[in-house]
Amino acid sequence: MRYDLDDLRLFLGIVDEGSITGGARRMHLSLPSASARVRALEHHAGVDLLVRGRRGVRPTPAGTTLARHAREVLAQTARLDSAVASYTRSPAAPLILLGGGSAMHRLVPQALVSFLRAHPDVDVAVSESRTPDTVRLLTDGEADLGVLVGDEARDCRLRMEFLGDDSLVVIGQAGGILAGRSAVTYTEAAEHPMVGLAAGSSLRRWIETHVGPHAPAVRHRTTVAGLNQVVALAAAGVGLAVVPRRAIDPQVSLDVCELQDPWAHRDHLLAWGVKEDDRRATATRALARHLREAALSEPSGRASRREPTDRDVAPVARQEPDTLTRP
Repeated sequence: MRYDLDDLRLFLGIVDEGSITGGARRMHLSLPSASARVRALEHHAGVDLLVRGRRGVRPTPAGTTLARHAREVLAQTARLDSAVASYTRSPAAPLILLGGGSAMHRLVPQALVSFLRAHPDVDVAVSESRTPDTVRLLTDGEADLGVLVGDEARDCRLRMEFLGDDSLVVIGQAGGILAGRSAVTYTEAAEHPMVGLAAGSSLRRWIETHVGPHAPAVRHRTTVAGLNQVVALAAAGVGLAVVPRRAIDPQVSLDVCELQDPWAHRDHLLAWGVKEDDRRATATRALARHLREAALSEPSGRASRREPTDRDVAPVARQEPDTLTRP
């Protein structure tokens, strides 16, 4: 059986309003026209979809099932429309750059400063986004570039290249709890008061996902919006903190310990959207070059200068080796 999308919208309007009149009003239809559409829908379904009463209508069990699936179909249709529409973006439309909270600290701002100065005719729309969401948007053609956390981007089939080290460390006040230590585990760090990012931040959610439900309860003395504040609070002795090594200002006096947990060792990858748009390709490649240069200038550049490995680069990227060339 074939369903007309307008009929599904009408049926959902009727269910939500509790009357055919209300549903017809939502769809800007006359009552006779709406009633005829519902009868035709029931005829093709071969079952009653509504129970009609003096005070309105309510769905039958079959109608409830139809309504549930209709909502899913219409939501998928809206996503399809959005994905296809993204391919019609004007070459003058802003480039779309996505990245997690760690990437938004110094790396992306530094790349934007140099790129926007060099390309005054190109705009860039930047949004913080968790890696799974960034992968989806790049795959759907709704973004041009994304900075991903490597272990969350496996098997996504995007064109990718290694960008830099984003491993996590534990920091604390110089001469404080961490004095004399070179490495600790997350469990050891969590025995002490901590400071961290707000619960909705991408880095905080990433950490909580990897430590799992049986991780020790953490006493956060405070949570803040940005890594700069976290580092400053830790340096002042408010508590320990787990941050990317690249977020530490070399000029700030801190005790820094390696985080021994395997999940603390992670990389930033630069991923490209699947949409092939020659009109925007030059600007996209230029922005990627500025991101590489910003990554190489990071204080923790010791690891960011290694060459990409098979783990870093999706198979499709090997067909375009020029994307892996350092500027």
